[in-house]
Parts: sequence; C-alpha cells; structure tokens
Amino acid sequence: MDAKYLELAKRIGLGHTQRIPRLFAMIAEPDEADLLLSLPGDAAAMSGKLGLTEGEAAARLERLFHKGLVFPSSKTDPPTYRMCRDLIQFHDATILWPEAPREFLDLWQEFMETEWPDVARFVSQMTPRTVTRVIPVGAAVTATSHVLAYEDIKTIIDKAETLAVTNCTCRTIAHKCDRPLETCLQINNAAQYSLARGTGRRLTREEALDLMKKAEEAGLIHVVMNKRSVDHFICNCCPCCCQTMPVLIKHGVAVIEPSRFRSQIDPELCIGCEACVEQCYFGAIAMVPDDDRDTGQYAGVNPEKCLGCGLCQVACPSGAVSMEAVRPADYVPEKLFG
Repeated sequence: MDAKYLELAKRIGLGHTQRIPRLFAMIAEPDEADLLLSLPGDAAAMSGKLGLTEGEAAARLERLFHKGLVFPSSKTDPPTYRMCRDLIQFHDATILWPEAPREFLDLWQEFMETEWPDVARFVSQMTPRTVTRVIPVGAAVTATSHVLAYEDIKTIIDKAETLAVTNCTCRTIAHKCDRPLETCLQINNAAQYSLARGTGRRLTREEALDLMKKAEEAGLIHVVMNKRSVDHFICNCCPCCCQTMPVLIKHGVAVIEPSRFRSQIDPELCIGCEACVEQCYFGAIAMVPDDDRDTGQYAGVNPEKCLGCGLCQVACPSGAVSMEAVRPADYVPEKLFG
C-alpha cells in the first residue's frame, strides 16, 4: 500500500484500519492523492504547490469534488477546497460517487461489517455526546404540545431554503432489505452540495413532507445531527443497513441518542395485537399478561430501551400509543458536542 493512502486514512483518524486506506486507493489516483494531501487551498494554491497550471489544478479539484473527496467553501472567492474531515463525510459522499464500481461499494460494506463496530465503540467512549439523535415521526408529534421546532418534521422542512433527496448510502452498500432507497433528505447547504454534484434531486416542501410520510410508513426512523439547528440532513434509517442502528441493536454501542420523547401505551386502548412489538427495533415493547382482559395481555414500554422514534404509534391500529416528553428542552445541545 502506497504510504500516501495510509496518510489520507490518518487524516480522518482511521490510519489504524485495514480497509480505509484501500478505499482511498480505489477512488483516488496517485496524483489526486497528492492534491488531497496538499489541501486546503484553491486552484491557484494547488498549482503552486504541485507544479501544475491553474487549469490543471482546477480540473483535478473538480474530479475530486465529483468523487466526493473534496468540499468547496462558499466563504471564500474563489472557493477554498478541503478534503473530507471524518469518516462520516468520507462514507456519505464517496458512496454516492456516480461511477463507483461495485467492488468499491462492497469494500465499504466489508468495513462496516468488520471494523466499524470497534471504531464506533471507541468513538462513543471518546466523545461527550453522540453525533446523531432520533427525532419522532411526524404522526407522533401531534400527540403532545411539548414538541420544539427542531423536533418537528414539518417545521424543519418549512424553514428550509433548499431541499433535495439522495439515495441512502447505507442501503446502497448493504442492500439487506427492500425498504426505499431514495430517502436521505438534504437541507440547505447539504442540498446545494448534492445538487451541484448531481447526486441529489431537488424537492419542493410538499414533496419533502410526502417523502417523510412514506419513510414512516416503511418503518424508517428519522435521524439528524445532535444539535438544535437541523440544517444538514434528515436520514431515514432502517435497523439492518444503517451506520448507527445495527451497532446499537447488535453490539450495544450507543452511537445515536434517543429523542426527548418516550412511547406511552394506554392499557385501556391497547387491543393486544402486538403490532407495536413487531415494529420496535430496540426491544423496548413487550406484552404484559393480564387475565382480566379479553386479549389476556397488553403492551408495555421498557423506558430504558425506548429511543422515542414513534414508529410504534404509526403501527398501532387502536390509537393506544402516545409520545411523552421525558427530557427537558436543553437536552438537545445548541451545537454539536455543546
């Protein structure tokens, strides 16, 4: 392995892994790797560092932008480019590389299956808060008056200036289920980025709301960055392919925080159908025996396991499930790691 690809992996904190350097080698030609290691800078700066004409440097930056390896800043004119800053950016951007060969995508999934659980465990131990959190489904928020703007799907979408949708990167590489693929809602700068790369499709507010509703009906969980301003993305995650859900469900690694809410089930309204039990990915709902009921049982919630996603409410045919605010408003930090 060329040392430059090991160095690229080190730049995103993953120089100790086996597969991240290989992924860099598959997507970046040697001259492109040299440019990545010379960033940040604009085309003029890169031409000076690498002995290229400014046109050649600009062309290489454009190729790397197309591949999802560099990100331009709109704060400078001309734009200053930087390489992906962490695993999340490397994962989310490069998997949507339009010309990505199947071997590249399969190597990503191999990393997720073999090395990611240990990386996730290390990250969870080293950071004060997780990077992402759950927000309740749109149907659930009507059940309480304590929902805040950054937890309300409709408010988030109404306030957005630009909206786009991309394929879910996790299901693109894992393909373990038949849930919808085009489900990752991009907001504002993230939407503009995906549209500029050609990896996203522009949405109206009405189309975005419809996307969220269909995601909920498909049993997908809304996940956002763990801060109050939801201005980047709303992922719609499944329990089998997602970057965060399987490591939580299978390995008990808390790489995603619950919402401020918890499911509450009214025993009087529960008809004992077990639809909520089947819908809950986290094992937070179990049937409670009750000989005094016609059904002989009702559903109960384990508060330690509930992530407050609200999918059980979507599944309940009798209206027995509501969402209760159990954490204060300041539970959600102002900024990431705030």
